[in-house]
Amino acid sequence: MSSAPVTRTDWTPLGVLATAQFLVVLSTSIVNVALPEIRTGLGLPAAGSAWVINAYVLVFGALLLLGGRSGDVYGLRRVFLIGTGLFASSSLGAAIAPDAVTLIAARAVQGLGAAMLAPTALALVLTLYQKDRGTALGVWGAVSGAGGAAGVLLGGVLTDLYGWRSVFFAMVPVALAVLVAARLLVQPPPPRGGRLDLPGAVTVTGGLAALTYGLSGRWLFVIAGMALLGVFVLLQRRSPDPLLPSRMRIVAGPNVLMALLGSVWLGLFYFLPLYQQRELGYTPLEAGLTQLPLALMITLASWAAPRLHGRAVLPGGLAVLAAGLAWLARTPVDGTFLVDLLGPSLLIGAGLGVAFVRLTALASAGVPAADSGLAGGLLNATRQIGGAIGLSFLTLLPSYGGAFLACAVITLLLFGKATFS
Repeated sequence: MSSAPVTRTDWTPLGVLATAQFLVVLSTSIVNVALPEIRTGLGLPAAGSAWVINAYVLVFGALLLLGGRSGDVYGLRRVFLIGTGLFASSSLGAAIAPDAVTLIAARAVQGLGAAMLAPTALALVLTLYQKDRGTALGVWGAVSGAGGAAGVLLGGVLTDLYGWRSVFFAMVPVALAVLVAARLLVQPPPPRGGRLDLPGAVTVTGGLAALTYGLSGRWLFVIAGMALLGVFVLLQRRSPDPLLPSRMRIVAGPNVLMALLGSVWLGLFYFLPLYQQRELGYTPLEAGLTQLPLALMITLASWAAPRLHGRAVLPGGLAVLAAGLAWLARTPVDGTFLVDLLGPSLLIGAGLGVAFVRLTALASAGVPAADSGLAGGLLNATRQIGGAIGLSFLTLLPSYGGAFLACAVITLLLFGKATFS
């Protein structure tokens, strides 16, 4: 294989990598819709059904940094292929799980696979498309945004027609196709070599896992997680080859903003389907169908974002997003789709698409090729942890309108930071 970056016209690798990212995003939202039927089918209590989600989220969020850095050390393509293989096999395991324990274990392995493939896929995009990074990130953002809404729709269709196991079966052939098609990828630069910072890996993984788990109300785990992350910071200052080197400070600001955007992103896709089903009486399928305009607008805005220039693009996108969320917060209990949901959905989609792509570009700007896997892991981790922290507080609010309004306030904070920094 050639070691040269791909040409402008060779978009096949991007299609493969974007499909992998679509699977990662899909694997959360599609299962959310099927969760009530999973609970009934396996006789799960409420706490047990939550672990069908938590097992994936916990492992995924905790291992993203390690997964990304492993790609830098051992080879981005190699770690990507291993992660995709784990994702495919664990999806099959979840589909045929005879009991709840097996299903939860399969979901944990699925999270491990996602933690390996998500950051390395983004790193490969950044590496292979250096001259066309803006266009590539536009496609990446479009796929990421569409995956959340598509999961709600596909989850509703598959669950209604074929039962909950079909949502896992559906991911298997796609993951296997990605695994085979990845052979078409142009060989990326060779791994930088060296060894993983094992003390750093253990402390940051343990800290992120404890923090993610504790955010559901188990505050001792939050304290333990913060303590482990503090130890991680101390170790990084003393390590000759740290997991998170000081040169990555150049992307600290954009990653903080991405954490805040992650809280808005996750809050929206968590509360909107619940509002539609519990307050408006939609079926899961109807909730999915009504999110198609949102998904379409995210896709279009993500595609357009790299073609927009100037410092006002990011603040402008955030202003549109805040306006859409504030409008959504005013939706009445007896609201209708055309009158009350369509307009906010279009504004939110436009703002999210632009903001996500611009922040992804800022969080990867100036990162050396040898650290591209780490940059991908850091970006995904901050969005995931930011989303978990934000959701833990948003769920304390007494109404869906309050949650949407809080998301609008967070977006305004982002707007202020992006405008005046």
